[in-house]
Amino acid sequence: MHTRRTPTHRRNRPRTRAAATLLTAALLGTACSAAGGASTSAGAEPGAAQATLAALPTATPAALAPYYGQRLRWRDCGAPGFQCATMKAPLDYAKPDTGDIRLAVARKKATGPGKRIGSLLVNPGGPGGSAVGYLQQYAGIGYPAEVRARYDMVAVDPRGVARSEPVECLDGREMDAYTQTDTTPDDAGEQDELVGAYKKFAEGCGANAPKLLRHVSTVEAARDMDVLRAILGDSRLNYVGASYGTFLGATYAGLFPKRAGRLVLDGAMDPALPARRLNLEQTAGFETAFQSFAKDCARRTDCPLGAKGTPPATIGKNLKSFFTRLDSRPVPTGDADGRKLTESLATTGVIAAMYDEGAWQQLRESLASAMKEKDGAGLLILSDSYYEREADGGYSNLMSANAAVNCLDLPAAFSTPDEVREALPSFEKASPVFGEGLAWSSLNCTYWPVAPTGEPHRIEAAGAAPVVVVGTTRDPATPYPWAKALAAQLSSGHLLTYDGDGHTAYGRGSACIDTAINTYLLRGTPPKNGKRCA
Repeated sequence: MHTRRTPTHRRNRPRTRAAATLLTAALLGTACSAAGGASTSAGAEPGAAQATLAALPTATPAALAPYYGQRLRWRDCGAPGFQCATMKAPLDYAKPDTGDIRLAVARKKATGPGKRIGSLLVNPGGPGGSAVGYLQQYAGIGYPAEVRARYDMVAVDPRGVARSEPVECLDGREMDAYTQTDTTPDDAGEQDELVGAYKKFAEGCGANAPKLLRHVSTVEAARDMDVLRAILGDSRLNYVGASYGTFLGATYAGLFPKRAGRLVLDGAMDPALPARRLNLEQTAGFETAFQSFAKDCARRTDCPLGAKGTPPATIGKNLKSFFTRLDSRPVPTGDADGRKLTESLATTGVIAAMYDEGAWQQLRESLASAMKEKDGAGLLILSDSYYEREADGGYSNLMSANAAVNCLDLPAAFSTPDEVREALPSFEKASPVFGEGLAWSSLNCTYWPVAPTGEPHRIEAAGAAPVVVVGTTRDPATPYPWAKALAAQLSSGHLLTYDGDGHTAYGRGSACIDTAINTYLLRGTPPKNGKRCA
């Protein structure tokens, strides 16, 4: 699934399981393998008997003592005030003597005034988003001054991500081909091409990182955070995680409830859902967001999808018709590498704009250019931003890491293309605009070279300090019901609701949300459970 912040608001990159195309819905994954098994199957419905993520022993095992006791060598890096270091963690926590993995860490020390509270670890989501990049480009300079004054702002790229021994599956040209693969196959030949693309992606990951792929789970990344907590000298972990980062933070709280400090989980995921259900509910989330965009578009004279006053349902049909035309007749983009705007790239571009209502004007202009002037450059820019494609044709490892984590954390949503076809009606009901493509995109983990280690499970974190769970009512990537579900699961969860559009809420313009979160981070006082903000 997708969970990341929007390309225009490059703070948090949640994503989806669907590595392959895109943004799809298998966002999650939850793993209990290291801390207690889950008995629910991939196809189980919510409400079925499930295991709860079990806490790890409070005492540090002797075999892990060298990791917990290591000292980091900090060096200046990036903009003034930032420092970087490399920490070691065991590749396999079950066999810590079999090798290390090196993880990139960055920090910006508390600026004062005021007494230092401790370290504040941040994660932007994905999975696959660079926390170090997020810290250096946004959090370390853009978080409220009073928060940066009292906390050392800290980030670690999770294993397999960005600077932390990144998983790499395809080169730039191969990724270009992959992102253009048709995810709405019309016949057996196109279906075979899509399956072939997923297999090639998976084979590339398996060939380039066969050992690492078995050890990039969310449970392992959460355990890495506890090692970092100890290295930094903090008795408790203070943390702000967005999108997938909420699953990572909740997993930490479940494994180490007594070490969980002030945790903010913004744009929350529900770890109890199996992959297919996650993908289906995320599909509905994108439809909810699109309907909000459509209503806004219908009020404007520059809406390319219908005249002023056009019903939102008609606007959706018009967009779907545009996608269908692109399926057979892609439009030029002026791209130096000769790429045209295909149905898949256009769909990705539109989905990318759903993450932030601030991108809606850009989307209207891009759609108008593509539909009326046969110029797909604007939508291609949105799509490239989503995939983190650079001007030179290279890509970050976001999509590779996204698949590696998600496909390890949860059993695949579908076992065969036939299962996807059977599920198409439910996905198309959830979203007439995006349902078909998101259903097929949920097939990508089916061909993954490594068996999943996780299962759906509840996270209760009994004994943890208050945890603030934030949900946005029209969030496309992490639908609001997920925040309600996670807050209800957590024994000390406090639900904070933003009645608005876009993905996540903190730092996106609501003074009510920001004040509630800042008060919690600075004073330890959580908002009243159920508090709502506009």
